[in-house]
Order: sequence, then C-alpha cells, then structure tokens
Amino acid sequence: MVARYLDRATGGGKPLALTGFDVIELTESRASSSASRKAEEAKNLRASLPDGVVVALDERGKSIGSETFANQIGRWRDDGRPAASFVIGGADGLLPEFVSQADLVLSFSPLTWPHQLVRIMLAEQLYRTTTILSGHPYHRGD
Repeated sequence: MVARYLDRATGGGKPLALTGFDVIELTESRASSSASRKAEEAKNLRASLPDGVVVALDERGKSIGSETFANQIGRWRDDGRPAASFVIGGADGLLPEFVSQADLVLSFSPLTWPHQLVRIMLAEQLYRTTTILSGHPYHRGD
C-alpha cells in the first residue's frame, strides 16, 4: 500500500513541483538501553536527512486535518524549502531533543500505532496532499 500511495503522490506531485517521495529506512540501534538506542538513532537520522523541513511523527504532537496538512506542505514548497522529511521513530520512540528540534511534531492519533501502519497513513496523506493542492476530487473535505 505504501508503494501504491507514493506512486500516486509522485504522479500527482510532479505538476505541483512536489517530488522525491522516497522511503529511507535506517537500521535499528542495538544499544543496550532505551536512552542509548534513541540517542544513536537520532544521530543517524540527523546524518541521513536532507536539508529542509523535519516533521517528527509522535503521538504527543499536533493533530491537524488533511487540508491544513496539505496547505502547510504547499507553504513550505512556496517558501523554497528544499525538502520535507517525515520521521517515524524506532520501537522506543524518538529522542526528546530530536523531537523538540523538529519544524513540526505531528500526531495521527494519541494511540500508539505500528510503524508499518503509520507509514501507510503517511503515504496516503502525502497522496491526499497532492490531490488537495491540485483540486482533484479524491479528497472530500467540508
């Protein structure tokens, strides 16, 4: 499902100057403590992310609607931000310092979701973003 939504986002995003719908998966830390794993994963994330916007997905983040999400991505694009990276933490979550440095901390729900489901939901929202910004009828908002 992730590949299907990202393929659709890629096709719909081209005319909108939204490109690069790529998934980068980092190796999970094998450090012995949760704090050490989160610190190691944060270091690896910082080294892997392109310049641009960082969005941390966290259940304690801000909950926004699809249209607000799409409009925010459109503003970042219009402001010349070179990339937007969406970060899903490891099994222990994200290092609090990493989260506090993100441009946006986003929550899909206060519930805890498996990484694979979060990835699918994010991919669908990125596709939905392209449809909202292009006026396509896929999104049936208010």
